[in-house]
Amino acid sequence: MMNSLYTAATGMWAQQFKMDTVSNNIANVDTAGYKKVKAEFQDLVYSYSKNAGAATAQNSTTPTGIYVGHGVKLAATTRIFTQGTIENTGNALDLAITGDGFFQIQLQDGRIAYTRDGQFKLDNQGRVVTANGLLLVPQLTVPADSVALTVSPDGIVSVEMADGTVQELGRITLVRFVNPAGLKAIGDNLFVATPASGEPVEGTPGQDGFGTILQGSVEKSNVDVVKEMVDMITAMRAYEFNSRSIMTADQMLQTAANLRR
Repeated sequence: MMNSLYTAATGMWAQQFKMDTVSNNIANVDTAGYKKVKAEFQDLVYSYSKNAGAATAQNSTTPTGIYVGHGVKLAATTRIFTQGTIENTGNALDLAITGDGFFQIQLQDGRIAYTRDGQFKLDNQGRVVTANGLLLVPQLTVPADSVALTVSPDGIVSVEMADGTVQELGRITLVRFVNPAGLKAIGDNLFVATPASGEPVEGTPGQDGFGTILQGSVEKSNVDVVKEMVDMITAMRAYEFNSRSIMTADQMLQTAANLRR
């Protein structure tokens, strides 16, 4: 009887975690480059009163066993890297990746992080940076006397000068991973590599399976609000059912305690 209390408690904990995950997805529905997260669960260890296939007195085996489960546990949180909706902004420094790949960003400590958020800015030195002032890698510096900036689908960055000449500044490269779901999210729309993700593979946009760059656009979140709302309702109902299981088990224990001979 006591096992049912703990089993239902693990179910409540699991649904609470699922609710936290769904809530975070919905909160980031307008976050550029955000990739939704899915909570995955596994059942816990079983108690075996009788194993299937045990020998019987009639020289045969039992077709089924007696197994009692002990609840559920969180197995993983998987980030889904499907393509988000592309929104046109008309801003020359807004870049969207259509297809596979990540932009490279240099952190304050010199490490390289990765992002799908292409909402770039210029700092006071004309360098291309994120909203938090982190440098895009490879580093690009836009001349102060340029009048227009162009980024081609294959990453070539050029500017038109005031005298009408065109100057090439460099190329934006992308990286990809064998297992992008293994990347570690560190906030600010950034990820860092882990042993699970594998080492980054750098390449040219539009070549060897890498996505292309679309200037003047931003990749929106890939969160489906309707799907998340359905998951939220499901988690809420499952939480209620598990709490009801605890209440029922408690009533059964109370009935047993009140038995009179």
